[in-house]
Amino acid sequence: MYHDLSHPIETGMQRFPGDPEVSVEPVATVDSDGYRVAEITCGTHTGTHIDAPSHVGLDGSIDGFDVGRFVLDARTVDCTGLGARAPIGPSALPDDDGGEILLVRTGWDDHWGTPRYLDHPYLTPEAADRCVEAGWSVGLDTLNPDPTPGGTTAPEEPTGVPTHRRLLGNDRLIVENLTNLEGLGRCRLFVVPLSIADGDGSPVRAFAREHPDTDADR
Repeated sequence: MYHDLSHPIETGMQRFPGDPEVSVEPVATVDSDGYRVAEITCGTHTGTHIDAPSHVGLDGSIDGFDVGRFVLDARTVDCTGLGARAPIGPSALPDDDGGEILLVRTGWDDHWGTPRYLDHPYLTPEAADRCVEAGWSVGLDTLNPDPTPGGTTAPEEPTGVPTHRRLLGNDRLIVENLTNLEGLGRCRLFVVPLSIADGDGSPVRAFAREHPDTDADR
């Protein structure tokens, strides 16, 4: 069974504060032209997307990865029930290693499209270190693994993007704005980006397959 884990790209959709607005507008129609074409205007970190190291000033663009890097053995950790802007520390993560990407389910995708979505829980830098140690890239159903500016900030929150830097600086990928992680355990995750030259990230159509065969889609 396959699970679609992506938010659709549509005009006016939620985005990171300060990122370009999103529009999907027709430029040709069947009635007038005999075919349909739409113009998409958006940032490289629109909707469900993947970050490249160059997103935070490190070496590595999205088109520099082998395409096979975006098919990953995944495991899910349940971090639901947390409050707004709650930290997720290493103790919330699995004790054992295994898998190539950890999918952090907070349930915050329920708030997608609302101001509350900015106040999501976040991974502490120490949790990022645990992921690096275990060999995990990270996917989340939130806007950001770090706290997102523009919400109701708390004094103890880290500033900047330390979790981004610890993960991306250690050859780990970050997938943001996932959805529909409920009930997903171990799976094969597909998060293939557009091949954007020197890209700092890209929207993806993220989906997962339950109970993957170890070698089937490599």
